[in-house]
Amino acid sequence: MLSKRYLFALLGVLVIFAMVLGACAPPEDPVDPVDPVDPVDPDVEGTFLERAEAGEFDGTSLTIMGAFVGGDEEARYTAVNDRFTERTGIQVRYEGTRDFEVLINTRVEGGDPPDIALVPQPGMKDRFAADGELVPLPDDIVQRIEQNYAPVWLDLGSYQGTPYGVFHRVNAKSFVWYPRKAFEAAGYEEPETWDELIALSDQIVADGGTPWCVGMESAAATGWVGTDWLEDTMLRTAGPDLYDQWVEGELPFDSPEVREAMSYIEEIWFEEGYVLGGTTAILTEHFAEASLPMWSDPPGCYLFRQGNFVIGFWPERIQANLDEEVGVFGFPEIDPAYGIPILGGGDQVVVFRDRPEVMAYVEYLTTGDSAELWARAGGALFPHQDQNLDWYETEIEAALVDLLLGAEIFAFDASDLMPPEVGAGSFWTGMVDWVRGEDLDQVLQEIDASWPD
Repeated sequence: MLSKRYLFALLGVLVIFAMVLGACAPPEDPVDPVDPVDPVDPDVEGTFLERAEAGEFDGTSLTIMGAFVGGDEEARYTAVNDRFTERTGIQVRYEGTRDFEVLINTRVEGGDPPDIALVPQPGMKDRFAADGELVPLPDDIVQRIEQNYAPVWLDLGSYQGTPYGVFHRVNAKSFVWYPRKAFEAAGYEEPETWDELIALSDQIVADGGTPWCVGMESAAATGWVGTDWLEDTMLRTAGPDLYDQWVEGELPFDSPEVREAMSYIEEIWFEEGYVLGGTTAILTEHFAEASLPMWSDPPGCYLFRQGNFVIGFWPERIQANLDEEVGVFGFPEIDPAYGIPILGGGDQVVVFRDRPEVMAYVEYLTTGDSAELWARAGGALFPHQDQNLDWYETEIEAALVDLLLGAEIFAFDASDLMPPEVGAGSFWTGMVDWVRGEDLDQVLQEIDASWPD
């Protein structure tokens, strides 16, 4: 299944045509392999990282496989690895491939996995763990996670109660953007609750404006924007436990909980005068370019819900002055019991080979220090509690990280976790059919019927 994280990278930066063998080839000057150090002596003092920084593993190497291929992402990740090498003497060889999901499975099945992989979906991590392919995280690293992350991240990185995954860079989508200058000039204020959001929308209409821009068009993937909206409202109305049951197919789409969440979307999408261009625009406007009317004078709309990647689609004059031109707030709470959850995703760092130099690298990624260079370069969010918001070049980026760190609930994109027949199939098309006017009963029943046995 093509995850939305990949879709964002493909559409938000440039159109990349498929390349298979060349993308996964090793560097022209690979690191010479060396014999790994002996297994860990439990009597040696210090954590893996402390021992590495003392030079104990100098001259060793490790391999990592991931989906960062070229461009800013790979360059910034390489800078993270270079800092680790400078401090420890451990050489890091990164293998980037656009066919990560195929190749990592091939390598694992062939008995030749990398030392570490950057796994984009919890389901892949869980499958490798269930098959006994992954090395559980040692106590030192688990303690680092407990000290430096919100509890949700240890839960997301675990399988059947055993921690396997460490999160580093993450992405988030539960944000509402607005044109700061026009918004403030009109005397509008950021809403904190759903009722305040609706009141703000009503006020914008009363003032002669249009509150929202919404677009779902995304070629063959048209509809995923709608699934994002439903996932955000499900987290705010049903809560994380029922959300997880929904992801697993235990809570059907044709249920009171899902219907309730959809009723909140209906309050905005189907309300006369709320969405620029109405339902026709929702169906036909590009998922990111739909936001461009915000930057007209006067704004064509004042509110747009989307992930942090959308900044890359805005005019250069906006990107060059984000703090002056752009405002952002978290998609508001509906039920106070759940606050403002964050919907998103991120790569989990998982281990296939149990060597101390490998564990030292994983431990390094649990520290805010490992995030600094990338945070300063921009284009990424991190869940580390010890990071410094001053690292971020703009107040907007710092605000996004603050929302991420303050969220008690973080959930992976449901459609990415569901079987492809549903998540990238009937769920996408069902949201489109609903906006077109198809009977909701039929839409929900068709999605449920597509669930594999």
